[in-house]
Amino acid sequence: MLSEVEDRFAPGATLQLEDGRTLTVQGRRGHASRMILKFEEIPDRTAAERLHSRYLFVSESAIPDAPEGAWWPHQLVGCEVLTESGRSLGTIREVVGGVANDLWVAGTPEEEVLVPALKDVVIEVDIDARRVLVRDVPGLTAPEMA
Repeated sequence: MLSEVEDRFAPGATLQLEDGRTLTVQGRRGHASRMILKFEEIPDRTAAERLHSRYLFVSESAIPDAPEGAWWPHQLVGCEVLTESGRSLGTIREVVGGVANDLWVAGTPEEEVLVPALKDVVIEVDIDARRVLVRDVPGLTAPEMA
């Protein structure tokens, strides 16, 4: 499950499929380490099986504000990462969740930079300007010093 919102799958909640169809949660139950949802618009198991492994989305207006000093991954993707010396590390392509901290994957697949989302590394995040400012850390965000 890719949601941190507790009531995201509560009865009555609405979600969208990639094709824009809206689904309304009728009920839910746990099964092993998974959640099984019943939608009002899906009449039977055969119709439900056609949705297996599909992503469900919510509208931007249904996303709560992130806690102070935190950002939702979709807000970070596409932001340019700049070091305090002004060097561009590229744009954030992916946010990888971690146990201790997230990693922000910037740059290109050929020249990838992994930026740890730590207070000691990240100086500023400006979502409106689509910019992230990070410290120059030798071997991480800056070339190794000789």
